[in-house]
Order: sequence, then C-alpha cells, then structure tokens
Amino acid sequence: MFSVKAIPTMPHRPLALLVVVVLAASACSSGSTTPAPVVTQAPVVTTAPGATATVTPTTGPIGGTLTVMGTWSGDEQTSFLAMIQPWVNQTGVQIKYTGTRDINASLNQGIQTGTLPDLAGLPGPGQMAEYQAAGKLIKLNDVIDSATYKANNSSGLVNLGMVGTDIYGVFIKASVKGLIWYNPAVVDVSKGAPKTWDDVKALATADASKAKAAWCVGLESGAASGWPGTDFIEDFVLRTAGPDVYKQWYQGKVKWSDPKIKAAFQDYGDVIKASYGGSNYILSTNFGNGGDGLFTTPPNCLFHHQASFITGFSKFKTGTAGTSYDFFPFPDIDPAYSGAVEGAGDLFGMFHDTPAARSLMAYLVTPAAQSIWVGRGGALSPNKLVVNYPDDIARRSGEILANAKTFVFDASDNMPTAMNAEFWKQILVFVKDPSKIDAVLADLDAVQSSAYGS
Repeated sequence: MFSVKAIPTMPHRPLALLVVVVLAASACSSGSTTPAPVVTQAPVVTTAPGATATVTPTTGPIGGTLTVMGTWSGDEQTSFLAMIQPWVNQTGVQIKYTGTRDINASLNQGIQTGTLPDLAGLPGPGQMAEYQAAGKLIKLNDVIDSATYKANNSSGLVNLGMVGTDIYGVFIKASVKGLIWYNPAVVDVSKGAPKTWDDVKALATADASKAKAAWCVGLESGAASGWPGTDFIEDFVLRTAGPDVYKQWYQGKVKWSDPKIKAAFQDYGDVIKASYGGSNYILSTNFGNGGDGLFTTPPNCLFHHQASFITGFSKFKTGTAGTSYDFFPFPDIDPAYSGAVEGAGDLFGMFHDTPAARSLMAYLVTPAAQSIWVGRGGALSPNKLVVNYPDDIARRSGEILANAKTFVFDASDNMPTAMNAEFWKQILVFVKDPSKIDAVLADLDAVQSSAYGS
C-alpha cells in the first residue's frame, strides 16, 4: 500500500465558454486490413478571451485491436464509446471493450494469470498502487504530455494517480459524492437548502406527509453491491470526525470499531430505518434506479443520496434538470469541518505498452475527449479547460468539485482490495440487520489487521 498524498485543496476552475471542434474522418481501402491515412484537423479549445489550447491528436492510422476494461455498462458504456469514437475513426483501431462492476476481481485475477487488458479503469488509488508494486502498470510520464496534464487538471486528482514522482493513472472523468437529490415539486428549498444535518432531518419531518418515506436507497450493483452505502458512511465520517481521521481510517490506522466510525454506521442505520421499501427492497434495487422513487406519484421518498453521475441514469436521465430534480450538497454536521467535499473519479491505467495503447491514453486526457462525455451529461471533467456542462445542475456540481475548501477522495477506493471488498460486503449485512453492527465492525477489524500488510 503506498503512502497517499496529503488531502489537497482543489484549485478554482475557471468558468469559460468551451468550443470544441473535432473533425474526424474514416477511410478504408479495398482488400486491405490497414485503413488509409487519415488527416484530422486539431481541435481548438477556447478557454478565455485571447487564450487557446490546441490538442493535436494522432494524424495517421494505427490499426489492430485494443482491449479495454472498465466498470461501465448501459448508458455509461455508450458515453465512453462516444468519447473515443473520434480517435477510433482516426486510427482505425478496433476496440474490444469489457464492462464489469467487479473490476477489482477481474484485474486481480489478471495479475495472477498474466492475462490483462491493454488499458483499464482502475478501482482506485489504493488498488493502483498494488498493481504498480506488482510491476504490472506502465509508467505514463512519457505516454501523455505530463506537463500539460499537471497544469490543466486538478492537482488533488493528479497526485492520486502518482506513485512517488511518477504517473501511473490518469483521471478521465470525475464526480462529486454526497449530493442529496430531491424533486422540487415535492420538497421546497426555495428559501434555502439545509445547512446542517439537523436541518435535513427537520425538513424530512416537516414534509413527511408528502412522501411514503424520507429516503430512497438502492445498493444492488452486481459483485460490487453495497458501494453506495460506503459513500454515505464516508460522508458521515468526514463531517463528524474530520478529514484527518477520515484519512487515517482509509489508511488502516483507525479501527472500524473506533467510536467515531461506529457512530457513522449508526447514523447510516437511522437513514435505512427511514428509507422506502425495507431492507429487501434496498438490497435488491440497482443503484442506478435507487432514486426513482423521487418521481413516482405519490412519491416514495423525499431524498436520495448519490454522486453527481446519477443524472445519467434511469428517471434522472429522462427528467428535466432543475424542474423534475435538483440537489443540495451534503450539509455540515460538525462546523469545524465545514466545506469538506468527497469526490471520486475514473482512473485509467495502461498494462501493455503498444502504439495503440499509448495513443488512446494520450487522447483520453485531452479536453477534446473529455468534453464529449461532459456534454452528454452524467460526468464532470477534472480538466480545467472543459466547462461545456449541459445544464445548471452539472455546472454547479463542477463548481463544488473545483471550489471545495477541503477535498477528499472516496475512502473505500483508497483502501486495499481486500478491505474495500469487505466494506461492500458488510454494508449488505448491516442493512439487512442493523442490530449486528458490533459483529460487522469486528469482521471489518479482522480484515483490516491483514489487508494492509506490514
């Protein structure tokens, strides 16, 4: 396990108009498996009056096949493939994409067998460090334009993709965790969003007659089931115990049975008790559909806790931002930790050093590439030059990420693989029967004692 960088403060992200012009053409030649040369005009990104950043993509064909593994399926997979399509058109490379929510297990098996994809989404900085220590990840210092990447991307996320002074993972999109979603037609926060957790509970009591329950929760995610619950507990730890304890916790220096961590589980237990459908419903409802109860008639719930990417899923995707749904940030609990924000991102790494792998990695970190997914909705970009958010809600999410007083990365994603997997597992046990909290924490302590090594 590598030493995670100190929790950084995010730099300000300029809000400027982004204009991306991507002119890509594909060509083929009869009887040949190699596409004819393609000349693509470099897209020009307007960042501010008088300032431009030019991204120069590969100008010739590469051909062949590239294997890519990610956590995305459904609409997210469609957005990723749309993101790389200009590069595919340009290079003639055939992409073989595999999507799996249990990417931890797939990559760990690949580490053991030696059968790894060329490129892959990495489960998190903690797992990235494990793959690097195993000698499987390719250093990216000369694969991407490192100086430009560091200058244009959030320093906190850049640091999380590094081991020592070397880059091993790059973030191609990001999200803000801890957003609380609601239906403006049901919950009225026009006089101001809740500033504290007590305010949220008071609002839930005041509006209790408007919905069947206070919260909607969905924890099903295949082999990764339980992860939405880890996010909620992490928000409680961050805002009750503070960023220092939060960091020590994911580093394995604070036990799960510590009163500060136990209190976060108890707070989450209160949410579960106030959630629609009961534990069986919660455990069987996919995370992407977890907030659908906001839109039913009558509403199943008042609130849903989920990251900024939820706007790309289910009823949110077909709704209208600001009209059928809106959000407020997770409020303060202890004022000493005001302004703390948890975020996450999709970290990408390279396992095989080939021309196609190098070319796609270099493309993925450009504003031209990331603006495609951002423009489609459901994603934020860590790149300061990308600001073409499709609506005010996405723009506000980006501002929260950029202007956080204290930024922390998803704690479970910073944990070793075994610890992360046990956290997911024990969330399901706890939600099924919150009275088992002490046994759950004891099991997590037991795994912690061996997961971090020496």
